[in-house]
Amino acid sequence: MKALLWLVLVIAVAVNVSTSFAFDGGKQVALSVSTGTVAIASAVALFLRWKRDRAAS
Repeated sequence: MKALLWLVLVIAVAVNVSTSFAFDGGKQVALSVSTGTVAIASAVALFLRWKRDRAAS
């Protein structure tokens, strides 16, 4: 699960950066917001998992 979250985070950040160069206007904003949301969600999930694993040990 952790590896999948890292993969999703890296891909979301890469797509978010590339949309700035590939698109403009409303399409760029929509893609940036959606990939940004996915990146933030996966980062939060990784943090909560780390916090839970740390508390268990």
